[in-house]
Amino acid sequence: MRFPDGFGWGAATSAYQIEGAAKEDGRGESVWDTFSHTPGRIRNGDTGDVAADHYHRYAQDLDLMRDLGLRSYRFSISWPRIQADGSGRPNQRGLDFYRRLVDGLHERDIAPMATLFHWDLPQALQDAGGWENRDTAERFAEYADAVFHALGDQVPVWLTVNEPKTVVQNGYIFGHHAPGFRDEDAAYLVAHHLQLAHGLAVRALRASGLTGRIGPALNLHPCYPADDSAEAAAATKLHDGYENRLYLDSIFKGAYPQDVLDDRGPDSRLVRGVRDGDLKIISSPVDLLAVQYYTPIYVTGDGSTVRKWPTSEAEWQQIYPEGMYDILTRVTRDYGRVPITITENGLPCPDVPGADGNVDDAGRVSFLRDHFAAAHRAIGDGVPLESYHVWSLLDNFEWAEGYEQRWGLVYVDYASQRRVLKRSAHWYRDVIRRNGL
Repeated sequence: MRFPDGFGWGAATSAYQIEGAAKEDGRGESVWDTFSHTPGRIRNGDTGDVAADHYHRYAQDLDLMRDLGLRSYRFSISWPRIQADGSGRPNQRGLDFYRRLVDGLHERDIAPMATLFHWDLPQALQDAGGWENRDTAERFAEYADAVFHALGDQVPVWLTVNEPKTVVQNGYIFGHHAPGFRDEDAAYLVAHHLQLAHGLAVRALRASGLTGRIGPALNLHPCYPADDSAEAAAATKLHDGYENRLYLDSIFKGAYPQDVLDDRGPDSRLVRGVRDGDLKIISSPVDLLAVQYYTPIYVTGDGSTVRKWPTSEAEWQQIYPEGMYDILTRVTRDYGRVPITITENGLPCPDVPGADGNVDDAGRVSFLRDHFAAAHRAIGDGVPLESYHVWSLLDNFEWAEGYEQRWGLVYVDYASQRRVLKRSAHWYRDVIRRNGL
C-alpha cells in the first residue's frame, strides 16, 4: 500500500502545548496562561508554564524528527511571543526563536509548516474583547504580516487559524477552554471574526510578495444520522452546518450556510456582525486545506448525539477510520480539488514505560495503520492529499486535561524532560521509509 512519491509524512505540535518558557525572552501572557492558572479549570491544576520545555530543547527535538525520518513538521507560532500585548513592534527574541527552529528544520531536510494561531490569544487583546471584538481580526493580520516578513520564503506552507470551531464551541459555548465563556450568541460572532482573521491573513501573505502557500486548518467531523428517521436526517443536516459547512462554505463558496443563518435568527450577533465585503475577504483564494480528523458524530432526531463506536481515553473521540475516508472524499466532492494536508490525527493512550524502559503503545499503531489505510483509499478515489501529520510528535499539555492524556509518538518524562521513542514512533519511521504500509 504505497503512497504517492514525495508524500509528506509528518508530525504536529502547538506552541502552548510544548514550548514552556512562559515568561522568557519577552513573551507576553496568553488567554491560556490566564485560564490554566485559574483554579478548577485544568485537571490536576496543570499549566503550560514548562510543558515539554521545547523552547530550550528544540535542537534535541529536531534531531528526534530527523531520526524518525519526518519530511514535514507542522508547528505553531506563539502570538504573545511575537507581540506581548497583541500589537505593535514585534519582539525580535521571539522571532529569532522561530527562525532558529525553521533553519534547523531545513538543515535536517524537513519542510516547515507554520500555524499562525493555535488558540494562544494575547491576554491584552482578550481584555479588549478578544474575538468578540472585530478589531482582533485586524490585529491578527498585522501580526501575521510581521511573521511573514521575518521568516519569509523559508516557510513553504502557512496555516492561518487552527480549528476555529474548537475556539467557538469549547471556548464560548461549553466553557471548557480559554477564555471559558458560555454564551452561544457571542460564540458565533467569534466564529465570524476568526474566519475574517483567516481571510485577512491570506491577503497579507499575497500582499507581501512571498511565494509561500496558505490555507486554513479545520477540524472536520463527518455527521451521520443515528437512525433511519426523517427527523434524524434533518437534524444531521443542520448539525453538519454548524460542524463543517459554517467554515467550509464561507471559505470556499463565499457564503454562510442558509440553514445555519436561519437557525441563528436575524437578530443574532453572527447575522448582525457580517459587514459588506466580509465574505469576499473570508473567501480569498487559498492554496490548500488542512484537515484534522478525530471522530464522527451521530445525530438523533431531536438534535442530540450518540456514540456508535468504541472511544479512546478522550471520551469525545469515537474510533472510526472510515470517517477519515468519508470526510476527505466529501470535501473533494463538494468543494473541488483543493490540495489537502492532514494536519492532525491521533489518539491518547495509557502510555507507561515498561521494565525495559520502552513504551508499547500498540493501540496507537493500530489506530494509525487503519487511518493511513483510509487516507490511502481516499487518494485512490481522487482526493488530492499531499501530506499527513500525526498528532502529536511529543506528549504535551493537553488543554483542559493537563498532562493526564498522552498523545505523542515520543514519551516525555515531565520531571526529567527525558524523551523516549514509543513503539508507534519506531513503526512510523518504517512507514515513512517504505512510503506506505
